[in-house]
Amino acid sequence: MTTLLPDLIATCETALAAADRLRAAAKDSVSALVVRDGRVVAALLETYQTAAHGYAWLATTVTALEQMLGWGKRLEAAGKLGELEALMLQAAFGEYLAQIHGGIPMSQGEIVRPSDLGLESADLHRLAEPAVQVLRSCGCNAAVRGRIAALLRDGHTYGEGGLGDETLTLIQDQFRRFADEVVAPFAHDWHLKDQLIPIEVVTQVAEMGVFGLTLPEEYGGLGLGKTAMCVVTEELSRGYIGVGSLGTRSEIAGELIRLGGTPEQKAEWLPRIASGEILPTAVFTEPNTGSDLGALRTRAVKEGDTYTVTGAKTWITHAARSDLMTLLVRTDPASTDYRGLSMLLAPKPRGTETEPFPAPGMSGGEIKVLGYRGMKEYELGFDGFTVPAANLLGGVEGQGFKQLMETFESARIQTAARAVGVAQAAMETALRYATERVQFGKPIYDFPRVGGKIAWMAVETMIARQMTYFSAREKDQGHRCDIEAGMAKLLAARVAWANADNALQVHGGNGYAEEYPVSRLLCDARILNIFEGAAEIQAQVIARGLLGGARG
Repeated sequence: MTTLLPDLIATCETALAAADRLRAAAKDSVSALVVRDGRVVAALLETYQTAAHGYAWLATTVTALEQMLGWGKRLEAAGKLGELEALMLQAAFGEYLAQIHGGIPMSQGEIVRPSDLGLESADLHRLAEPAVQVLRSCGCNAAVRGRIAALLRDGHTYGEGGLGDETLTLIQDQFRRFADEVVAPFAHDWHLKDQLIPIEVVTQVAEMGVFGLTLPEEYGGLGLGKTAMCVVTEELSRGYIGVGSLGTRSEIAGELIRLGGTPEQKAEWLPRIASGEILPTAVFTEPNTGSDLGALRTRAVKEGDTYTVTGAKTWITHAARSDLMTLLVRTDPASTDYRGLSMLLAPKPRGTETEPFPAPGMSGGEIKVLGYRGMKEYELGFDGFTVPAANLLGGVEGQGFKQLMETFESARIQTAARAVGVAQAAMETALRYATERVQFGKPIYDFPRVGGKIAWMAVETMIARQMTYFSAREKDQGHRCDIEAGMAKLLAARVAWANADNALQVHGGNGYAEEYPVSRLLCDARILNIFEGAAEIQAQVIARGLLGGARG
């Protein structure tokens, strides 16, 4: 008996419409709690945080179904909707509709249910469509997962990504080969030795154009869009999240300077960033601020043609090896919020193992971490560190927070792509191990819960991928996409962690041994729910955007 439902696209369309009606009802319900006169009230948002964040997760889940349906339609139109892809679409709808009805996991210990959003039994009747019922009951059952598992093993494919662009496909193939040949075989050794990614690998990444991928051609970049960035980042992160993250700081610095720099600053810095001559690092976070960037205390005092910097920063990635810091400081000492912040382009000498921070007025120490080790994390101290006044980004004080906010969409899209790469690596690692590991006379992959577990990992990785591509396309088309980027990052980070956790479970006791790469994947995946805005911050951003504005 076939596991694929008839008229799948039409069934999913009907089910999506029902889910969207429930989402609209949830918006009305939560808005009544936190919105007054068309604006979200901060105090009410905090009081009803679970409901507001739960709505963000519901909206993200419905958007994920929307993007999966769009993916399925594009594949169908191109004649590429095979059995595996159709079953992935069906399973995505089956599982996520069941979560919408019964409870969406915001984290391992937090399930948001319709009642948490103020929805009544009558509201759930919006999900009473026969299409919803059949997808909930049959869309992602054990038989469906078993068939997906069989196709994954026998077809040696993980589903057509649906890029629909020959150039992007060629880029994907190029970076996939690089990750498989140059990165993946050595990544675990770099992790275990807690060493920097070899500079030879960084040089190769630079030669492939990663650092100037999205910068304009006039400044030495490749002039490609965020979708290309996602493809490259995913493949490199599939090999090792550290290599996939090499371009993150160049992306942030390049975006800051491209959008906010003076003509002179663009001409001076962008070509050198694009070529990899300069490795930037982002120096924003402080020990007691975290996500509250408006409370930064590091000061920069202008005296003549120089700023003198005093203060402390923490969680600075690749700091010792970098040549340029995008340094967020307070230039207005009388200010107490984001309006007194400015961004400095602060050059520094590249450090060595024996002397990581040779710049006068600057010191630092390494923060030992569980994973994400290839660039290392540092805390920094500034005491009399100087920056030329000409390096004030944009030449006007007080613009730092605004300039930084303009980069958050791209940064979160890129982080979502990193999460997809880690999720993919975890799924592939679990699949290889499960097909090779023999217990009770057969590969453990043949046991339904093992094969089914890996099948769902593949499905949810595809969901995260389509959400990430969606946010990137929105950015490429010039649309505001803070909500879409937040949704992609929120969902992809959860998927990466779930996949890594499940991959370790598939390995059993061996997965707990450092010698197995899955132990690294678990550590690497965990950071994705924290940096570039923790999951709670992403939910807050999404909720504010959807409940307080015209979007929703």
